[in-house]
Amino acid sequence: MHLGNSLMAQVTYYTEEGLQKLRDEISQLENVERPKISQQIAEARDKGDLSENAEYDAAKEAQGLMETKLAKLKEKLANARLIDESQVDTSKVYILSTVRIKNVKNGMEAKYTLVAESEANLKTGKISVDSPIAKGLLGTAVGEIAEIKVPNGVMEFEVLEITR
Repeated sequence: MHLGNSLMAQVTYYTEEGLQKLRDEISQLENVERPKISQQIAEARDKGDLSENAEYDAAKEAQGLMETKLAKLKEKLANARLIDESQVDTSKVYILSTVRIKNVKNGMEAKYTLVAESEANLKTGKISVDSPIAKGLLGTAVGEIAEIKVPNGVMEFEVLEITR
């Protein structure tokens, strides 16, 4: 029997820092947001007629959205895997590699660290391992040319350096 991907849990890899952020977000929802919404529901309920109580309806809706978000985060945490940064191989580009690349066409250099989608932040040079550039770089070694498919064709990047 073949199970489709939709039933398979999505394993996501995290650094220690990323995993802590996820735990903190879950804790915030459970220990701060949930009691706050429960309080709003109780206050709205105390005001009487629930059939015409917009505050009660809004609080119940907020509760539903918060519980859905919390369930998704808990599922993410259950399927999270910690990356052992000391085990990252620097002979080729993998997740958590920091790679210095040069655009073959214009000579521009860039430096990126490949991270899990949830930790991507272009401002700090962290790109998602699922992004087109990262996918094109994965498995390449220093001196190799990575061909990255972009909407208007193919860009070529030379891998100059791989560190972690």
